[in-house]
Amino acid sequence: MLALPTRTVLLVLVTAIAVAGVAGCRSRGEVDAVRGSAQAIHEEARKALRNHSFDNAVVRLEALEARYPFSEEAKQGQLDLLYAYYKNREAEPAIDQADQFIRENPTHPRVDYAHYIKGLVYFEGGASFLERLFHADISKRPPQEARQSFQSFQTLVQQFPKSPYAADARQRMIYLRNKLADYELAVARYYMKRGAFVGAANRARGVIETYDGAPATLDALAIMAEAYRQLGIDDMAVAIDGILAQNRSPDDLNGKPVDKPWWRFGF
Repeated sequence: MLALPTRTVLLVLVTAIAVAGVAGCRSRGEVDAVRGSAQAIHEEARKALRNHSFDNAVVRLEALEARYPFSEEAKQGQLDLLYAYYKNREAEPAIDQADQFIRENPTHPRVDYAHYIKGLVYFEGGASFLERLFHADISKRPPQEARQSFQSFQTLVQQFPKSPYAADARQRMIYLRNKLADYELAVARYYMKRGAFVGAANRARGVIETYDGAPATLDALAIMAEAYRQLGIDDMAVAIDGILAQNRSPDDLNGKPVDKPWWRFGF
């Protein structure tokens, strides 16, 4: 049997995944083919959700919304459809659905859930399946999804502090804040490599001022000190060295590894 090179195997795998994604797309005819009363369609959709058949659930919930838009079942199905989109990894429809629900139901008792799922969609959009598969470093990529996720969770925490989703949102905000700091630090390092020491110092100072307490702030201090040295501002460099020495912990000095949080997706 002919052994395929690793690169070829990976290409075949990627192609298969792409084809599978295309094959899974729904057609308008699938939605139109759904028949039954609003109650029956909604029950079928809920059953599909319980069975983790999310694409099937989306078809029925879209049909419910199209065919019986003013029914009680359609109103109840709005959050079900949001969840189905999210679990089916349909990011744009999920975000649109969340925004629509928030806009049309600002006083709904479960509007906090819409903010939470919206935050999750952006949170998990930070790294694609292939990036997670190949352990890609996404810290250097502009973190639009991280900022949008942070904003959604922040809205949830501020407007609904007693929400059952607030505690998890706060933990994710800490992680996202650290990731945003990591990105700014990566930019500062890039400026240092290019010899743009003023830009590096300014970017590093931004990390310290905006993300105070994030792990990246220690490295940002080190970059500031080195940038000032390169610029001939030795008194500032020495002062920052002193601050850095005071804030280094024994773990930092010993190079002790830090446990990765559960949402690092195996990176």
